[in-house]
Amino acid sequence: MLEKAKAAGVDPQHVVVTEPVRGSDIPVQLIYVELIDGVYAPIGLRTPPGQGPFPLVLFASGNGGGGMAVVRDFTQNVSWTQEEFLKAGYAVAWIRYRAEVDYAYDKIGKLVEDKRQRRQLLNRGPLEYEDVISIVEYVKTLPAIDPKRIGYMGMSHGGEMAFKIASEYQGVGAMIACEPAAHEFLRLRPDNTARINPETGLLDVERMLMREPEKVRPRITEEVARSRMEPIATPIFVQGRNSDELQGIFRVCYDLLVELGKDARWATYEHDLHGFVYVRRNEAGVYAPDAVQRQAVADSIAFFDSYLKGSQ
Repeated sequence: MLEKAKAAGVDPQHVVVTEPVRGSDIPVQLIYVELIDGVYAPIGLRTPPGQGPFPLVLFASGNGGGGMAVVRDFTQNVSWTQEEFLKAGYAVAWIRYRAEVDYAYDKIGKLVEDKRQRRQLLNRGPLEYEDVISIVEYVKTLPAIDPKRIGYMGMSHGGEMAFKIASEYQGVGAMIACEPAAHEFLRLRPDNTARINPETGLLDVERMLMREPEKVRPRITEEVARSRMEPIATPIFVQGRNSDELQGIFRVCYDLLVELGKDARWATYEHDLHGFVYVRRNEAGVYAPDAVQRQAVADSIAFFDSYLKGSQ
């Protein structure tokens, strides 16, 4: 069977499937990346024309799950932003990771790896942000990618993951946290706008109202938030959205970075859509970014340029 797979041009241990991208001359390589525990996460990698190695930005959106189907959908239908990065000379990749485990980050401590009977032993299951670290380590091995120029752009829960990653790992050159839903990272005490889902017993924060930094700051666990941010050495651009229910959380994340002397930037935008920096095709099947989306993406590229292209 192994011989048949190799004859078909597929290496079972390094699966890469290339397919065209709608409306683009740049195809996508659909890749399964081995994670720390031996399971696989999907990514969709695209590289610009020309000779590498290229700087690379990894793109994350929201909670995990969905697998390769999500990578393919986003590549085909939510990639105007990536097209702009490709024009600017960046390799890009949509990534997926396992689903968030409710408040596990706040409860179970650092991941420790050991050996038992000559095989891997972990003290707990990996979490979604640790999948991203494994993906970063993998893409650094690719000949088309410059391992010293890796960026990460995460939206919503993906934005919170930027803080979790940067708190423990120094291998990313620059990060953007778009509308980061970082209530867990800050150990925020929800008010009565959050509720327990009676069907699952899990906290439902979908309608939590935390618009004002003055409301958020007294509700975070200050010493915990500061201890988590203290190790951060990665430059982080925090992007807010004026009308977002969690705008106060976004701003407090930035304020804490500045207070701790970190390399941080802030911008906030007026837009109706959560996740507006990732432009999806409209009902006519075309990308129609508005002026705010164009500005936010231009700001994002300029930010990465200042950190990932300085060594050229």
